[in-house]
Amino acid sequence: MAFYNFFASLLRAVGNSTIPLYFLAFSAITNILLDSLFVIVFQMGIAGAAIATVIAQYLSAIGITFYVLTKCKSLLPTREHFYYDKAILKSITKFSLLTCLQQSCMNFGILLIQRLVNSFGAVTMAGFGAGVKIDTFAYLPVQDFGNAFSTFVAQNYGAGKKERLRDGIKIACLLSTAFSLVASLFVCLFAKHLMMVFVKREEIEVILSGVHYLRIEGAFYVGIGILFLFYGLYRSMNQPLMSLVLTIISLGLRVVLAYSLAPFFHETGIWISIPIGWFIADAFGFYYYFKHRSVLMKE
Repeated sequence: MAFYNFFASLLRAVGNSTIPLYFLAFSAITNILLDSLFVIVFQMGIAGAAIATVIAQYLSAIGITFYVLTKCKSLLPTREHFYYDKAILKSITKFSLLTCLQQSCMNFGILLIQRLVNSFGAVTMAGFGAGVKIDTFAYLPVQDFGNAFSTFVAQNYGAGKKERLRDGIKIACLLSTAFSLVASLFVCLFAKHLMMVFVKREEIEVILSGVHYLRIEGAFYVGIGILFLFYGLYRSMNQPLMSLVLTIISLGLRVVLAYSLAPFFHETGIWISIPIGWFIADAFGFYYYFKHRSVLMKE
């Protein structure tokens, strides 16, 4: 994962987003095929699924590494590039530490939510687990759109193209909103059928629990879509601390609201806390952008 992400980021930074996509698609297809082989044919169970994932990730990492080493030699450092640069080290450390902290906050918040969900029993746990898998597929495109937007912002911010940057922000918000609304409509309409991809038809209670989750949380994907854009925007504008702040707002509110509402509204209280956290973080993201736009744009 480290090698793939490193070289994928390198290629995207110079405008080549196609090759990382090819290797990612190859990894996903390989994972599915190996899952079928190890789990269904060889009956290896969970261990088989884990081995399939690791093999697929290694093949993707080796492939993209070999591509860069052979096709992008101009991007590779030579001997004269290996020297200590305090400014570069400070910049990389600043971004990486804050990003690591952001990811840690996200995982810790998700862990607290999972703990609360578990308290409602096996049916809710299973419904939530399947619903989260569907979420992953539903808003993965807008998450990757946010990553692409981050590259776009970084390039134009660095080049000082303020007008193009403003137009790009508007267009990105519109595109992300449009896609998120379509994804929400699809998930809400076909929630039951989507649940049956992961849950046996006979497990009616689990399916209903998952459908309930999807039709509340899934109706508001636009909130997470815009939030992904803000994460990319502020990281690319040399404001990684704001990405961390938005994560803390989103997940912090989600956890507080979930634990506050669950005693009164049960699972529903947990589900509605998720989009509320998204939208309040979005509102703060917009507020900060418009208030500090002249500074952010270096005007």
